Amino acid sequence: MTTTIQFKDASVGTSDGVEYLMIPLDGYESKVKARKFVAEAQDKPYVVELKRYYRKRSRDANSYFWVLAGKLAAVLRIPKEEIYRGYIEDIGDNFEIVEIRDEAKAAWVRNWSGRGLGWVCEDLGPSVTPGKSSIICYDGSSVYNTRQMSCLIDLIVHDCKEQGIETLSLDEIYRLKELWGERADESPSDTKAG
Repeated sequence: MTTTIQFKDASVGTSDGVEYLMIPLDGYESKVKARKFVAEAQDKPYVVELKRYYRKRSRDANSYFWVLAGKLAAVLRIPKEEIYRGYIEDIGDNFEIVEIRDEAKAAWVRNWSGRGLGWVCEDLGPSVTPGKSSIICYDGSSVYNTRQMSCLIDLIVHDCKEQGIETLSLDEIYRLKELWGERADESPSDTKAG
């Protein structure tokens, strides 16, 4: 059972000598999710992951990227999926470096890459630990926040302009980016880019 609740201003409180993380339930949806979780919880351990909330990009931004990728693919005569993967490494803060046992590398890369088109791994070679390699693992755009998706759009718009491909005006692109904030999507994306 998994649920996601967005919150601000959490605190720690004590009740009957036990400390609790207290999260304000703002809005109807948060209250319903919390009550449902408590009602359905079984007598088993659970884990809570706390992380900063980022607004997700809208499906319009994703669609616009793929329209441009298709046009660029036609001009460059390479698959649009290859164009997409080529940008992944240029985003900047969408990766982690892990040490993997050499005999487990192939399975790791297969599992990571199985998440979607943009989930790319690159072997950086032997790590300082004998018998292990360093692997850089890039996240696909399905988990990008607004800043990361904005960067992806900027990269493809730049390349399209260099190839003489018509794009939206700077004002239209700015408005598209503004919509990402207004149409925040709390659920993970199930869009084509991954």
